Amino acid sequence: MRGSVALCATAQPFIMKLEVLITRFQQKDVSAFERLYGMYAENICGVINTIVRNETLAQEICQDVFVKIWHNAASYNSSKGRFFTWILNIARNAAIDEMRSKSYKNQKKNLSADSFVGILEPEGSHNEAAIDAEGIRRLINRLKQKCVEIIDLLYFKGYTQKEVAEELEIPLGTVKTRNRNCISQLRENMKK
Repeated sequence: MRGSVALCATAQPFIMKLEVLITRFQQKDVSAFERLYGMYAENICGVINTIVRNETLAQEICQDVFVKIWHNAASYNSSKGRFFTWILNIARNAAIDEMRSKSYKNQKKNLSADSFVGILEPEGSHNEAAIDAEGIRRLINRLKQKCVEIIDLLYFKGYTQKEVAEELEIPLGTVKTRNRNCISQLRENMKK
């Protein structure tokens, strides 16, 4: 019982300290912003990177997110949720917006087949032989047409699974299942 009281006693000052920091941030205190940035930037960049899968782009988006929260500091309302959640939602939306942007899709369309190799390597494989683009294309062409379409849209054109479902007019669950099955089939084809 005493341990939980001590824990609450130590947690309470942190909460108060965070609330004071957020209030100062909302009053445009630069040092408060810098502290909050130090507390949250690494995690926010990590979340963004899991969405865009490009560390440099994730860092750029992360910087934009922090500029955005600075300009919109007054819009944060603690009664609607935690501060971290507020930043996280802004970051997530920014990352998704970037993925939906035309420039991001064009960049993904220009991927070489070499960027696809990591997905195809069988688990536990340490084969250092390079698989060239033509070899990958042959492997893909040995698949059923529905697999070729899904792989092309997801991995070469940068579509999200939801966008693939809309494009092919099939349920999202079907896209997910086919994607897993198609990648498994590619791995099996590589063993042959």
